[in-house]
Amino acid sequence: MRSRALARQIFRTKSIDKLISESERPEHALKKTLGPLSLTALGIGAVIGSGIFTVIGTAIGGNPATEAKWADSPVIDLFLGLLHHTSGAVAGRPGAGPALAISLVLVAIVCALTGLCYAELASMIPIAGSAYTYTYATLGELVAWIIGWDLILEYAFSNMSVSVGFAAHVVDLLDWLGLKISPKWLSPAYLPLGLQDLQGHDIYGRGWHAGFNIPAFLIVLLLTVVLVRGIRESARTNNIMVLVKIIAILIFVFFGLSFIHPTNYVPFTPNGWGGVLAGGSIIFFTYIGFDSVSTASEECRAPQKDVPKGILATLVVCTILYMGVALVLCGIVPWQTVAGDGAPVVNALKRVSLTPGGHSLHWVRLAVLLGAIVGMISSILVFQLGQARVWFAMSRDRLLPDAFSKVHPRYRTPAFATWVAGFLVAIPAGLFDVGSLAEMSNIGTLFAFVLVSIGVIVLRARQPERYRGFRVPFGPVIPVLSVIFCGLLMAGLPAKTWLRFFVWLVIGLFVYVFYSRKRSEFYSPEA
Repeated sequence: MRSRALARQIFRTKSIDKLISESERPEHALKKTLGPLSLTALGIGAVIGSGIFTVIGTAIGGNPATEAKWADSPVIDLFLGLLHHTSGAVAGRPGAGPALAISLVLVAIVCALTGLCYAELASMIPIAGSAYTYTYATLGELVAWIIGWDLILEYAFSNMSVSVGFAAHVVDLLDWLGLKISPKWLSPAYLPLGLQDLQGHDIYGRGWHAGFNIPAFLIVLLLTVVLVRGIRESARTNNIMVLVKIIAILIFVFFGLSFIHPTNYVPFTPNGWGGVLAGGSIIFFTYIGFDSVSTASEECRAPQKDVPKGILATLVVCTILYMGVALVLCGIVPWQTVAGDGAPVVNALKRVSLTPGGHSLHWVRLAVLLGAIVGMISSILVFQLGQARVWFAMSRDRLLPDAFSKVHPRYRTPAFATWVAGFLVAIPAGLFDVGSLAEMSNIGTLFAFVLVSIGVIVLRARQPERYRGFRVPFGPVIPVLSVIFCGLLMAGLPAKTWLRFFVWLVIGLFVYVFYSRKRSEFYSPEA
């Protein structure tokens, strides 16, 4: 009897109509102020801020190691090694090199497929919570809990890596201004590749050192204050920041074209298709920006129409910008020099500006640097907004403590959830490097995308008559392809990332079994 009651609960889905009606209760209602332009800017703000200035370096250069270890090797290499009766272990995560342009094409295809799935569900279920809410309505409470728990990890690690990138750009700005501050307070406490100056001399060796990344810590807390005060103010601020960083990216591409050395593109695929896949897997998490669009759908004036537009516009604009930056970056400096760099674009400009004929890039570097800093800020703003909304939605469904769904009486924002999310991100951002943090966020993003794609198929079968403001074309073909490609990119991540992910999910299952399921509206004492 207990096992049957438990099975009924964990597979119970929540009515879409009930989800919408609960979101309209005064005590939980969020202010509806966003239009299509603001939604698109939210998506672009997250996508091109987090990856294009920061993570693109570790995607191109990889995360090299001195010896081959199974834990640091991509899962696909271990699998292929098993088939060929070898260990399959490689020395660290391989970089894509100049072939990151190919990686980005693969990522764009996967994101387009997944983005269409997001657009359909967002047009049907315009509720805060994104993938968590969609799976609660399609796949049941247990799967919803797993994806919600996963989204907490995904958003947190994404923003930690962006915060580290922001701090690296602050260091560059201080350097441009000629200000010298001890690197102890401007770099993470953990540095797997150490810290070197532009001449390659060690400032810190590999591993831990006594220090803390203060800029990364402070920026998260400052933006937490902005988010607590209101979504309209946050969105207006973000729109301005997005415009600034798009201008900075275009300046980098335009001026960088004159300093490209074709020899830097040879070999184009230095680590083969394994490197292409690993590079795509790492850069992929930055595209969670269109997930952020869907998390804000409850604060949108016309979500059925505007959310799909915001998601698809985000994908088109960001893919074009990413490919331009990747090709120019790999053309002006050797691809190996950007490995482990938290500010690869501006540091590449600095290297070139110190060469004969490169002095004109000195001021270009400043313009790009300021745009990059603004870009980091807008990314952190959007990711923190998304994370707090997921916690808010889970609390409203009684799967997390009620405090997370309390709305500020004046600002009408989930203030408590926003503050907790802020400290959860700020402290680790002061301790760890960008490469380690990016690897953890990617697997969460891809796992969420898989479940969203499956959710489209399930809802098509269960509720074919329900109105959809947007429909994914070609029936189940696109959702199925989305699942396959996301699985392929997950295989490009290191084995230790998979292991940490499973440990996080096991912890989440314990929390669900011993706490959350007993608070659920579907709980029965017999379970």
